[in-house]
Amino acid sequence: MTRSLHARTGLVLGCVVAVACGGSQKGVAVATNVLPPANPQAVVKMVQGVTLAKDPQGRDQAIVLLREAITIDPNLWEARFDLGVLLANTGDLSGAEEALSVAAKASPDASDVALALAEVRQRRGEHAAAAGAMGDFLTTHPGATDVRTLHVAALRDAGQLEKAIAEAREVLIRKPGDATALAELALCHLARGERDTASLLAKQALDSNPRSAVAERATGLIALAGGDDAIAFQAFTKATQEDPHDTTARLNMGSVLMRAGAFAKAEEQFRAILQVSPDDSDAELGMAAALKGEGGLTKVEEARKLLERILERNAHSVGALFNLGVLYNEVLKRPTDAKPLFQRFLADAPADSPSRPDAERYLTSLETSVPRSASMSTPPSSGPGPSAPSPAAATAPGKSGGKK
Repeated sequence: MTRSLHARTGLVLGCVVAVACGGSQKGVAVATNVLPPANPQAVVKMVQGVTLAKDPQGRDQAIVLLREAITIDPNLWEARFDLGVLLANTGDLSGAEEALSVAAKASPDASDVALALAEVRQRRGEHAAAAGAMGDFLTTHPGATDVRTLHVAALRDAGQLEKAIAEAREVLIRKPGDATALAELALCHLARGERDTASLLAKQALDSNPRSAVAERATGLIALAGGDDAIAFQAFTKATQEDPHDTTARLNMGSVLMRAGAFAKAEEQFRAILQVSPDDSDAELGMAAALKGEGGLTKVEEARKLLERILERNAHSVGALFNLGVLYNEVLKRPTDAKPLFQRFLADAPADSPSRPDAERYLTSLETSVPRSASMSTPPSSGPGPSAPSPAAATAPGKSGGKK
């Protein structure tokens, strides 16, 4: 699975008093629809909230202040924007989407709001919704190149590869040699199975900007698709060095380490992601698989709790259903608990899921009381497909280093 090249980098708070008072701010377009003058008390609370949010220890109080600002002045879309960004940075993607959706309606010309909302939807896996909303925005704001570049990723993740390629080329017409657009175009061609073309485009991206974390991520994904784990890991490491907030690269580094059987090192990468985004299901799945690989009662129990937590949020998470079934059957020796999980997995998983044959064999074995083995799955990252595959789309290797 190829994550969006933008959605995982971390949003940045960006409101100042000038915006709320009807002025302008670098990076935030001022909406053309007419709103009543901002309530000064609400503006003060908003600015206090933004200031507090710069310190991780002050984020909870910042959220309180921004909510108070919105209560005082419901039309203060800048406060809703900052609240949405802050909630996204703390992992509350549902709350972030709600706040940013309202801000987008109140400020239909603000490109930063459109971009932030799309990033959150991408992180939630709502690729079609993200692509549709950005397409509508670009109809009336064709010069919003940042939105157009993220639109490429959303279209690709939604399986609309030809539209994604056309959009990437449109970005390059407007911004020739743009490293991010070239990297996105590379991943589009990789999704079509054109690895040589993808490699050439990724090289062009790095030639254009040798310090581009986006281009390094694309390079790593292309190498991973070709089975060159060493080059992939090197590229993902460079991406995290250039962009410390790049959790996508960390996710892929964890996957490479899992393939090598370096479970403790993989755990470190997944745990680092969860410190930034506590509800990242892909990172939770990866860490559960790493913990299971490490073994020991404490590690296995933590893995079980992680998988249960995913299912509490999403009862149809096929990755969590499959992995928890494996854990119950193979490690915890609780086949009666494993059986319904595999049944639910088979009911929800796509027909072409690579984990489906293992689940079917498990279920047959359980019905005949003959246990079988299979590896837990981790979030796939070895190459993009026409659409984002389910988290259980591939099984993780053990120390033998089988294909993930």
